[in-house]
Amino acid sequence: MLALSLDMGGTHIGCAVVRDQKILACSSLATESAKGLGSILPLIAQTLQRLLDESGENLDACSGLAVGFPGIIDARTNCILSTLKKYEDAKELDLAVWSKEVLGLSLRMENDARMALLGEQFAGSAQGLNDVVMMTLGTGIGGAVMIHGRLLRGAHAQAACLGGHLPVHYRGRLCKCGNIGCAEAEASGWALPGIIREHPAFATSLLALEPELNFRQLFDMANRGDRVALDVRQHCLEVWAANTVALIHAYDPEVVIMGGGVLGGADVILPFVQNHVNKHAWAAWGTPVIRAAELGENAALLGAVPLLAEERSCDEKATATVRA
Repeated sequence: MLALSLDMGGTHIGCAVVRDQKILACSSLATESAKGLGSILPLIAQTLQRLLDESGENLDACSGLAVGFPGIIDARTNCILSTLKKYEDAKELDLAVWSKEVLGLSLRMENDARMALLGEQFAGSAQGLNDVVMMTLGTGIGGAVMIHGRLLRGAHAQAACLGGHLPVHYRGRLCKCGNIGCAEAEASGWALPGIIREHPAFATSLLALEPELNFRQLFDMANRGDRVALDVRQHCLEVWAANTVALIHAYDPEVVIMGGGVLGGADVILPFVQNHVNKHAWAAWGTPVIRAAELGENAALLGAVPLLAEERSCDEKATATVRA
């Protein structure tokens, strides 16, 4: 299958032409200065056409456009239910109509973490598995779940994609979702600067000299033996491990896939989380395995083909039911 794919991150949009398990051409559009999604739709269309030209393909051969969006998405209706303060004008846009009118293609939308899980099962570290949890660590903490080979979506389209909003500290930090002590509030990219600066010894840390605080700096300074960095890294590891056990108890996966930008520190993160799961997860059948995502930033883009194939399968079943 040939498809167009968009992965709408908070600061950039990944655009790609995908054939089966291969990305033929891709590009990234910076969106930090954009006034809204509507203002950059013409640029997105131009970029997709350019990528088609580069790959030697054409629109007529494409099965559709798949979009991974950082919010709550009802994939049954392609409706954006919540933008989570990203691309806030998106709820007012009919992207399916735009895709049909401008590209001549049908459109399917899904939460970006679910798209990433589809990609990992299709072409990455979850191939051949039907019961999988994915946790993405980055600016926020995303989640997605597959049970018996099908994405878990729920009655209101938010099942499992709020995997970073499980409370790990009921007297903890206020989360952007309004809850107290969510894993995301305790150990995500947006929360990290505040967590570091609140450390009693922050003024003596090498981190105090940094103009910007992020996980790359945290792990680098921890590797250099900085006490504050070591303490905060340990705190984050414990939060991620506790959240992983909660996800295992909730969804009963064979494997937990961990992805996102923070996985540059996978050599520290994965053994710690696996050891914690071995000690504390209640799984009478055995022990779930913790794996790193293989596809990196391409995971959601490669989720386009299985997402569009899912729609085709549903259409074929509906047609067969009518004929019967």
